[in-house]
Amino acid sequence: MTYSGTVPNKVFSMAKRDYYEVLGVAKDATDADLKKAFRQQALQNHPDRNPGDAAAEERFKDAAEAYDALSDAEKRQRYDRFGHAGMTGGGAANYGNMDDMFSHFGDIFGDIFGGGGRQRARSNRGADLRCDIEITLEDAVAGVRRELDLPRMEACDTCHGSGAKAGTDADTCGQCRGRGQVSTRQGPFMFSVTCPGCGGQGKTLKPSNRCGTCGGGGQRRVEKKVGVKIPPGVDTGTRLRVGGEGEKGAVPGSASGDLYVVIHVQPHSKFRRIDDDLHCDIDVDVVSAVLGGLVAIALIDGGVEKIKLPAGIQPGEQLRIRGRGVPHLNSSSRGDQFAHVRVVVPKKLSAEQRALYEQLAVHAATAA
Repeated sequence: MTYSGTVPNKVFSMAKRDYYEVLGVAKDATDADLKKAFRQQALQNHPDRNPGDAAAEERFKDAAEAYDALSDAEKRQRYDRFGHAGMTGGGAANYGNMDDMFSHFGDIFGDIFGGGGRQRARSNRGADLRCDIEITLEDAVAGVRRELDLPRMEACDTCHGSGAKAGTDADTCGQCRGRGQVSTRQGPFMFSVTCPGCGGQGKTLKPSNRCGTCGGGGQRRVEKKVGVKIPPGVDTGTRLRVGGEGEKGAVPGSASGDLYVVIHVQPHSKFRRIDDDLHCDIDVDVVSAVLGGLVAIALIDGGVEKIKLPAGIQPGEQLRIRGRGVPHLNSSSRGDQFAHVRVVVPKKLSAEQRALYEQLAVHAATAA
């Protein structure tokens, strides 16, 4: 059969799914049931958890539309009587713009993701700070505590971090409508970026309402003493994290950043460090090198260790003292200390010493 003429639009339009079916609830579902069902749908199909998944975004929109209709008593009554026909003209919302949806259901998304829908992506956490300090090798071995004078930003004492003059308050940012982020399109993708109008805070201040102390920034630069415990075993390049001692967050109540202390160990005049072992040089006279005996070796902590020197030791050979090196970081064990032997030949001899060496030379020649 050939058909000519105008085909009504409704012939090609797909029938909308039942709102109760979309949320997976019964028709007598309570408000709590509806909210729970919508939370589950939002968790599963949220665009941030399914980047680039158009089908998930559509399911998310469908669930939002269904919840919008059924969570409102008047809309639900109209839907129960007339179905989708009762939703036209002031019925269920059409969320073509994702930002509109996040704004409308901010409380639900805040419950789910811990911070107001996409607003959760806005971090008001303070900036991290870095401080480089030099310590001696002795401090690296024993551990040490340092008091640091750190300049950093903290909440303004006058406005307590609000940035507003006493008796005034900030206005909701008109650009992001208080969310702190705006959507921007790059090719086929939508991205959320920090709102340029309010810097991600969701609020703006009129110039006349700004705090006179901080100029509306809500923060001021102060110098604070911070105690840092440097554990035994650190080395040049070791980073120590001191939680919460960075910059204060720009928004009252937000988390502070962290302080990262970077260690630099000064070179030592007597000891060389290789990993967690210490190396030093000891001078041994010719007689001791030949006959052996006891030798005193200086330790990094200021003590002295006497060890046996084997007879016939050669220049460059090492004597090992176990457990006298650098402590392994965050461990009770230590590296070792190695003493490198340097045989010292006398430059000047007494007449008696020369005679003894000459006798030794004759004896050596005879033995050969």
